[in-house]
Amino acid sequence: MKRKVVIAGGTGFIGQYFNDRLAKSGYEVHIISRLNNHIMWKDHHGIVAALDGADMLINLAGKSVNCRYTDKNKDEILKSRTETTKILSTAMLACENPPPLWINASTATIYRHAEDRPMTEAGGELGEGFSVDVGKAWEQAFFNFKLEGTRRVALRMAIVLGSGGGAIEPYQNMVRFGLGGKQGSGKQMFSWIHIEDLYRIVLFMRDHENLSGIFNASAPVPVSNSDMMASMRRAMNRKAGLPAAKWMLQMGAAALGTETELILKSRWVVPERLEQAGFKFQYETLDQALAEIVKS
Repeated sequence: MKRKVVIAGGTGFIGQYFNDRLAKSGYEVHIISRLNNHIMWKDHHGIVAALDGADMLINLAGKSVNCRYTDKNKDEILKSRTETTKILSTAMLACENPPPLWINASTATIYRHAEDRPMTEAGGELGEGFSVDVGKAWEQAFFNFKLEGTRRVALRMAIVLGSGGGAIEPYQNMVRFGLGGKQGSGKQMFSWIHIEDLYRIVLFMRDHENLSGIFNASAPVPVSNSDMMASMRRAMNRKAGLPAAKWMLQMGAAALGTETELILKSRWVVPERLEQAGFKFQYETLDQALAEIVKS
């Protein structure tokens, strides 16, 4: 009998990657989403049936933050995280044999804008503003629910990089069209993780039953925005790139229907707990990651 895993919100870039890797490793993968060929969020009994007897639940559900922060979008961003987490909690309580491990996505954006020092799980300072409030509410919905017998892990994910989609594409396009210089001051820190290492963290959590709580899912060597763009240019064999001032980014973000926070916030996050637990990254540096991702 095949081992079973449930991925909630498994239709995005990360979910599709996890689905493929887990299926190839021998898992029977069940996906909860809003697509008709998956288990629907309103199907309580279907969700319970999928969860019952599963090895683990991986929850990635949440509307993309790559949009303008209108009141409508902000409401959808928040509810798509907190309400789906509550739906899963209710379903877990109804299981005879709930998964022994529940891994829930969270965000490294929960920390403050940091140019002075890195943020760890123990010593990091939470920030203020909409994105931070979403992160806090998401984790509260996950941890505050009384659920016995299931180990819970929240992964505060940095920017996830991988080939074929996700966050890498806008940066590749900027370099490709000659705009591969620094954005804003270029001093803001860029914390990132290769999607394969994110997948390996999930397996690490599965195999280490003593681990629970909050973990920073970020590579151990974050870089400044200026250095990140230099790495992108090297990977794509571009010698130079024009910088983009803050006002230019604000105009471009409005035109593209997104927010400058995604580029200008300084995310300086390090994986202290993972490294203390003995996790070894396959892609420690951005140059290593980009050499695999960017096939120029």
